[in-house]
Amino acid sequence: MQTSVQRCSWCGTAPDYVRYHDEVWGRPVADSQELFAKLCLDGQQAGLSWLTILRKQANYEAAFCDFNPDAILQLPESYKAELMENAGIVRNRLKIESIFKNARAYVDLREQGQPFAEFLWQFSDGTPRIFARQGDDIPTSDEVSDTMAKALKKAGFSFVGTTICYAFMQAVGMVNDHVVDCHCYDEVCREMRNFSLTSREHHG
Repeated sequence: MQTSVQRCSWCGTAPDYVRYHDEVWGRPVADSQELFAKLCLDGQQAGLSWLTILRKQANYEAAFCDFNPDAILQLPESYKAELMENAGIVRNRLKIESIFKNARAYVDLREQGQPFAEFLWQFSDGTPRIFARQGDDIPTSDEVSDTMAKALKKAGFSFVGTTICYAFMQAVGMVNDHVVDCHCYDEVCREMRNFSLTSREHHG
């Protein structure tokens, strides 16, 4: 008799969404460029479901130089018009422009001696926050996401409101919002307890 695997209710049963939940969501990320990519993709989600963006992720990576900020800034202005014709991404001018703005802000931070990973993780003091969520009692923002959103906007980033920032923190392991009866909960807790930003290689 096969026992059903318990998961967070939000991921449903779509295979790609289940795989994302099991293998990616909540696992701590220390790499600056990976964090940049995820923040940009979360910004693209605004007003849409995350599953929509997840299924377009490969198209975004192809369109935006694998989210290499330096390469994005080398793209010609005319490329933005091409992106508006790219059916593989969300064809919203403000959202497209936001990725260019975010790339500029990322590079500016680096040039000020602030690697992006360190900039983001400072809001949780470099340590993942572990919760014991049950049912659907999961917030969409908190004081940390409020602070992060304000700092990102001040640094020049866009599509980084507090709700987007909280979803981002959930995804990259700054908080563990897997519910306690989810089969990933204990494993993610272990990864979080073993996580150290300073002991990992992270480029800015």
